[in-house]
Amino acid sequence: MLEYITLPDNLLPPPSPYSHAVRAGDFLFVTGQLAEDPVTGQINRGPIPAQTKQVMENLKLVLDHANASFDNTVMARLFLTDFRDYQAVNDVFSSYFKDGRRPGRTTIGAIALAGQGDVEIDLIVYCGH
Repeated sequence: MLEYITLPDNLLPPPSPYSHAVRAGDFLFVTGQLAEDPVTGQINRGPIPAQTKQVMENLKLVLDHANASFDNTVMARLFLTDFRDYQAVNDVFSSYFKDGRRPGRTTIGAIALAGQGDVEIDLIVYCGH
């Protein structure tokens, strides 16, 4: 059975028809997040560390709403428009994973991302016991 998770209308309103996450069995598939202000919907076009922090906070917002956490992330995909930002993104991304709980990961170079962001991250999280 699938559970479609969508945040309240006043937070991260999806610009197209999708759910913020979908729970399928013991796994949660979290839609890619950009550096979008969760209330105004405006993309943060500031320095890449600030953009990455906003992306991670948006992911945390979705995880919290789904009663999940970064602790059980099994896979992450990072999309970057400029690989020169790799280390700065990695530094912020890594700070959200504690005690050696590092997910599998793929980093992909993209010509452009929706909303003109510079970094987008999606997650697969284990939610079983």
